Amino acid sequence: MKGRVFVIGLGLIGGSLALCIKKEHKDAIITGYDIHPEQARLGKMLGVIDEVADDIVEGAKTADLIIISAPVIETETIIQLLSEQSLNPEVIITDTGSTKSKIVANAACLKKKGYTFIGGHPMAGSHKSGVSAAKEILFENAFYLFTPEDHIENSKLERLKEWLKGTNAKFLTVSPDNHDYLTGIVSHFPHIIAASIVRQTERLADGESLIPRLAAGGFRDITRIASSSPGMWKDILLHNREVLIELIDKWKEEMDWVKVLLDQEDSEGIYRYFLQAKQYRDGLPVREKGAIPAFYDLFVDVPDYPGVISEVTGYLAKENISITNIRILETREDEIYGVLVISFQTEEDRGRAQKCIHACSSYATSIGT
Repeated sequence: MKGRVFVIGLGLIGGSLALCIKKEHKDAIITGYDIHPEQARLGKMLGVIDEVADDIVEGAKTADLIIISAPVIETETIIQLLSEQSLNPEVIITDTGSTKSKIVANAACLKKKGYTFIGGHPMAGSHKSGVSAAKEILFENAFYLFTPEDHIENSKLERLKEWLKGTNAKFLTVSPDNHDYLTGIVSHFPHIIAASIVRQTERLADGESLIPRLAAGGFRDITRIASSSPGMWKDILLHNREVLIELIDKWKEEMDWVKVLLDQEDSEGIYRYFLQAKQYRDGLPVREKGAIPAFYDLFVDVPDYPGVISEVTGYLAKENISITNIRILETREDEIYGVLVISFQTEEDRGRAQKCIHACSSYATSIGT
């Protein structure tokens, strides 16, 4: 497709979408704007965008597609600003925020001007941020949700999908309310639970000095999402507050039931509780990308001596295998081996890494599930 694309917000998501569009639509001209001008300049230097806009008004006026990749609160302000401009009558405006009901309602001002707004949410991410972390494969096989209102012509939605074809994502169409309910369950609410577990552990650690050491390893894994941006999650929770209040009430009922099982010393009931959770969790898709970005962990048994980490990472570097995280589990004083945990963004990278380590060393490996 030919045309002009304007990306507002050149972080990981906005930058990666720009790369996907450049890959698929080589005749398109991509302009970028970021509140931090150095990010936009870096984006042009890296070839993520073709042109830098000095401000939103300048970049938007001739665009055929406008992508707002900004925090949800800022997205509302940008939508209002766009509604006050003389834009291309055929322009399609979309966003990438993880809440939709309020944003779509806010976009009524665009509808009044005859502009097309289609809410969007690419469900992918990374622990890295900024335009330098942008990559073409970020959205591959991930779900990309669209929330068009009933008045939106199907041809407009199909045109947006064509623009975003290079993401190789799985496109789904849902209502704004349904979107917020679904993401509330599988993304927003788990972030609250993870943060609450960490906060409780921090309070209890005041009287137990061993807790921080014992909370390494698996505890860090199950609470990883508590390290997400506080500012971003403040805005998301406020945007989706009604859904989250309902889910918190249901969670209280769930915990009350567990308390009853414990009060009654109901051994069979406790067993069934964990069995049912295990069966449902084990039945979830393994190879699908979900609402929370996954890490693919590889466990490597390594000798506990200086330089072993650089040795293993050196093997991977020679094969151009990217690592997203690395750590070593604490070893007991009487053991000469430790466990190196290496995280990758894709299952393919983990498989390549496992083969590489087997070919270059005698270290045993296993994968996380």
